[in-house]
Amino acid sequence: MKTSSSDTRPKNILRPNRVRTCRVVKTTDRFDVWGHPNITARNEVTFEFTREGHLTRRGDCIVGVRSEKGARDLTQEFKALARNGSAKIVVEVIVGGLSFTIVGRGSPDLSFSHPTDLVGRKSIYTSDRTFMIAADKAAIDFPRRIIEAMKKPEQMAEVALTVETLSP
Repeated sequence: MKTSSSDTRPKNILRPNRVRTCRVVKTTDRFDVWGHPNITARNEVTFEFTREGHLTRRGDCIVGVRSEKGARDLTQEFKALARNGSAKIVVEVIVGGLSFTIVGRGSPDLSFSHPTDLVGRKSIYTSDRTFMIAADKAAIDFPRRIIEAMKKPEQMAEVALTVETLSP
């Protein structure tokens, strides 16, 4: 007597291996910022560069003024890559011989529309001023030697914003 059985195992069907290759796409946007006597860098959740030249002591997240760029001035390539939720963003601030690095990520919610401010955040909150979320550091984490140097109005800092992501 024949019995019927159901075999759900795959048959010997050859399928070509599909290998997707991805490449890392990366761009860097550079600009200068300047010091100000009221820079305190005491904020525990954000850091900011601003095009504004005036600063009160209440601006405790600001680490550079008279920036050459606000959020809307960043390159189109930077903005496009940073709007990828898996994008990694690295900020390098160089003051004299000192360097400081912050790592965070991008988000599809970044609008890059603010004319004067660039804000990096430890949180995932976004606004028109935000250029990076989930940052590993805030203003309070900047080395005090850098902040002391940035209290001098004649002190310039170089800022490099690098974004990288995978592209299919």
